[in-house]
Amino acid sequence: MYYYETCSTDPAYNLAFEEYVLKNRRSGDILILWQNANAVIVGRNQNALEEIDRNFVEKHRIKVIRRNTGGGAVYHDMGNLNYSFITDADDSGAVRFTAPIVRSLQALGLEAEASGRNDILVSGKKISGTAQHRHSGRILHHGTLLFDSNPDMIAGALRPDPTKFQSKGVKSVRSRVGNIREALNVDMTLGAFWDHLKQTLTDDGLVPMALSEEDLAAIRRLRSEKYDTWAWNFGSSPKFATSVRRRFPGGLVEVHLTVKHGRIDGLQIYGDFLALEPLDPVLEALRGCPYEERSILLRLQPLTLSSYLGAITAEELTAALLNN
Repeated sequence: MYYYETCSTDPAYNLAFEEYVLKNRRSGDILILWQNANAVIVGRNQNALEEIDRNFVEKHRIKVIRRNTGGGAVYHDMGNLNYSFITDADDSGAVRFTAPIVRSLQALGLEAEASGRNDILVSGKKISGTAQHRHSGRILHHGTLLFDSNPDMIAGALRPDPTKFQSKGVKSVRSRVGNIREALNVDMTLGAFWDHLKQTLTDDGLVPMALSEEDLAAIRRLRSEKYDTWAWNFGSSPKFATSVRRRFPGGLVEVHLTVKHGRIDGLQIYGDFLALEPLDPVLEALRGCPYEERSILLRLQPLTLSSYLGAITAEELTAALLNN
């Protein structure tokens, strides 16, 4: 089995690395072990905003990155170790990949088992969620391994308000999660756990591999052009709608909007604020605007908002639009 490490904790780079290897290493069995600094990784078909507590995520500077595989949102930090298997596709299903992970955990004396479609449990708690993606006869199967992750950060980042957005995006299934380290009979570091996986995930040993500088340059381009863009991470979300009523010192604001491809597609604003002129210039300015704070404020900046919204400020209207 060929073995790669990304030598990075940047989630956008690591997902680009994984995609590049899938598409450009066309033979052999491959294992990648990697870590991300604080991030929420959302599934390919999810509405990213439905899966996170945006205020918490922004406060703690947690990156939100969309992956190529399906399934639900997961939280990554430096207490979590990720694994990726890449090999020729067949019809054997996920057990082909979860079984070696389960055996490796059981070798540490843990009560490990595969559960449902894509989870691995230790002592009844979820420590791994997995997902797959096929490309030109090859398959990527990757998963998390919660070794010593911060449970407060997991709970805080993945704590959406289900009443805020209505969409057809795939919803995450919340499970009772745990850490591998707390279930061990004999304590070990994450580094030692990493080494244990390298020694036990294949019977024939690993063959360390490295990518060329040309390969790494292509990965950096893929990172900057795809995984580190607002268009991919939020603009790829399914169409959704939201309605908000918010009272500010300057009056009541009620907004009804739809977002398509990450941009405001339809918008109506009502309220008892003291407007002097019709709201049409505000609605026109926001039509097609990316659904994020900086872009909305930039669109509103040239307008004399007091003519249309009375004492309602640009920041207050933006908070209502974003349901913050």
